[in-house]
Amino acid sequence: MRIAQAPGRVTLIGDHTDYNGGLSLPMAIDLTTRATFTPEPGSFLIGLSSDQYPEPWEIPLGPVAHVPPQARLAAALVTRAAPPSGGRVEVTSSVPVGAGVSSSAAFSVALLLALGQPLDATNLAKVNQAAEGDVGSHVGLLDPLAIVDAQAGHALFIDFGTADLERHQVAIPPEAAFIVVHSEATRELNTSAYATRRAECERAAHEVGRPLGQCELGDLSVLADPILRRRARHVITECARVRLVEALLERGNLVGVGAAMSEGHRSLAEDYRVSIAEVDDLVASLQGMPGVLGARMSGGGFGGCVIALCEDGSPALDPDAHAPRRAWRVSPAGGAVVSGSSV
Repeated sequence: MRIAQAPGRVTLIGDHTDYNGGLSLPMAIDLTTRATFTPEPGSFLIGLSSDQYPEPWEIPLGPVAHVPPQARLAAALVTRAAPPSGGRVEVTSSVPVGAGVSSSAAFSVALLLALGQPLDATNLAKVNQAAEGDVGSHVGLLDPLAIVDAQAGHALFIDFGTADLERHQVAIPPEAAFIVVHSEATRELNTSAYATRRAECERAAHEVGRPLGQCELGDLSVLADPILRRRARHVITECARVRLVEALLERGNLVGVGAAMSEGHRSLAEDYRVSIAEVDDLVASLQGMPGVLGARMSGGGFGGCVIALCEDGSPALDPDAHAPRRAWRVSPAGGAVVSGSSV
């Protein structure tokens, strides 16, 4: 029996920068997905049950001809993990689905580890990315890297412009307090304009001559299309905000961190156009509450959750204050773990 646990994640700053060769500063949170694999030697099926779905799935080892739509990612992960035998997988999760806090990556990392993949962040991220691509979701490497390499009490600085995906830990002051609030607008990247944004960035990078994450604002003059200029401007300014927030965290300047988070949301909403009215209204509502230093959408956009940085004692930290919306007070958590027996 192997048991694996993987956290969800939020982005303090640096969204839509990973696939542009830029910088990001995500943070794992103490909402988790847990997968328990019990092998059955001689079996050629993976029986997977999840508390997120009413019915279990049966996934054959090897090429999969047909599975229910909601089981396609699991089937792609099983195919790529190639476990030596079938068995049973039980999945439980406190990570809300379709909320922009990496429920899909948490599930993928937990399942891959439970099926025997090594605890290697880069490999897991690439396998996760490939499996998502198999089912039509062209995601970046940010989520699984943040989930695997996280350290409690820290955010993870990632430079996607380096060949080895350079990463280092950035301490979060203990007085920083966070609340995640669901807009209750569910998001699905493979049915949103996420792919369009990626294509726009590819066009802009082609015209500029290098990845947008490695550009400066002066490079925007090359772009005649105003839409491409706005997309590129978000990426360039967001990478600058990542460096700024890292420096502010090191100085313990949480007021400055909150202001940068709010500015990042404005950029995502106006320049990158990945926010929606429900999310913008929630961000504005949170920003108006006492003790809230900053708020922004988290993840790919088009719905999902908002992360707010608060002073300790802020009324915004009470999940009940956001009813009927769901909310979770969260802390910077450690990364994925795997064990060989029940705990």
